[in-house]
Amino acid sequence: MKVYALSDLHLSITNPKPMDIFGGAWDNYLAEIERSWHELISPEDIVLIAGDISWAMTFDNALPDLAYLAGYPGKKVLLRGNHDYWWKSISTMRAAFPESVYAVQNDCLRFGKLLVFGSRGWTSPDGRYASAEDEKIYKRETERMRLSVNAMNKMRLPGDSVIAMIHYPPFNTRRESSPFTELFEAAGIENVVYGHLHGKGCRADKLYIHNGVKYYLTSCDQINNTPQFITEI
Repeated sequence: MKVYALSDLHLSITNPKPMDIFGGAWDNYLAEIERSWHELISPEDIVLIAGDISWAMTFDNALPDLAYLAGYPGKKVLLRGNHDYWWKSISTMRAAFPESVYAVQNDCLRFGKLLVFGSRGWTSPDGRYASAEDEKIYKRETERMRLSVNAMNKMRLPGDSVIAMIHYPPFNTRRESSPFTELFEAAGIENVVYGHLHGKGCRADKLYIHNGVKYYLTSCDQINNTPQFITEI
């Protein structure tokens, strides 16, 4: 079983929203994703999608986008992004999700010898928070990630591989340690996938290693609309 990651798909299947206004990397991007996905992904593989899945505003309107993802090979594991306004309670979504589509929300899932956990996160401050509301959300998201780590630790068995998902970068622009990176390090996590960053001016490394942890930026426009290989179990 191979594990890949690809995030920030911004799907809008029933009401197409042109994405090329955000730059040339978005020209025919879904066709490129479909081509590369089918070349790389087998039915037994897993693809982690760390947020910004659909432009839909309601859950019902997001269902066609989820059905579209379900048609791709492999198991798809979704995490909420800042644009996923359609995201409902985890029980509601898991009851309605198509087969082969899964969600992680402040908890942990097992796929054989693989554990996947995560939470959305929030913008890491560069020295200080942008506002009191940002500080409040950041601290709340930190606690949600702590809950995710605790859930993972309760499920973890010898020989398990573990991958963390977070939508926002878990460090600031100076790549300083944060409560998120400290949680990952304390839990002995080797691989973390995140998204959120876009545009030709984005200078973030696609792979950044911080205190021994590998952080993969998986926004589709940053990785040539090709699922990023993470590991093989």
